Amino acid sequence: MDDLTLVRDHTVYRCVMGSRAFGLATEASDTDLRGVYLAPTPLFWRFEKPPTHVEGPLDEQFSWELERFCELALRANPNILECLHSPLVEETTPVGEELLDLRGSFLSRRAHVSFSRYAFSQRGKLLADVRVHGAPRWKHAMHLLRLLISCRDLLRTGRLAVDAGPHRERLLAVRRGEYTWDEADAWMNRLVAETEAALTATPLPAEPDHARVADFLLRTRRASAR
Repeated sequence: MDDLTLVRDHTVYRCVMGSRAFGLATEASDTDLRGVYLAPTPLFWRFEKPPTHVEGPLDEQFSWELERFCELALRANPNILECLHSPLVEETTPVGEELLDLRGSFLSRRAHVSFSRYAFSQRGKLLADVRVHGAPRWKHAMHLLRLLISCRDLLRTGRLAVDAGPHRERLLAVRRGEYTWDEADAWMNRLVAETEAALTATPLPAEPDHARVADFLLRTRRASAR
């Protein structure tokens, strides 16, 4: 079985991500598809294991094998957690529905570290653009601000919101370059400070519910072996 057939025949969950899921799309925005596939258990009995991820078969589509997806979600990978909370779900199976029911099990204070590390790396790229070109790539600045808002609100409420909601117009103004870099940078710094403050009183548990996720994966693998 080739990789694309694996995705086509065994996808359990597929959603739209990127600007469309964030409520920040423009006419030029692509439709980014993200998915999860369940490789049949017998494929793991061979020396050559099934892939942990696959690009395609559609343009702008990327999928993870279920175990890899769960592993990254337990680590609070920002892209993976947001994929689980996309408001634009295109396909789901009973296994996919159970995965969605587990969304809260993946959320923990680990998100503070993972989101912050990702934001730090992205801000470094923006600063490099400012040094070289005098301005950042404003689309990337917008998405970084949205990520910081998402992280702050996750820590405050214990819930992960993907859609930009009430911040949409302000974020789109950043994308259009209507802010100076100093103004955008000051907004980022405020969000970082608010995130640190939210961490002290967050309702999130210290660790994700690893046992519940492991039980789901084991039951799913066993069912696939029949």
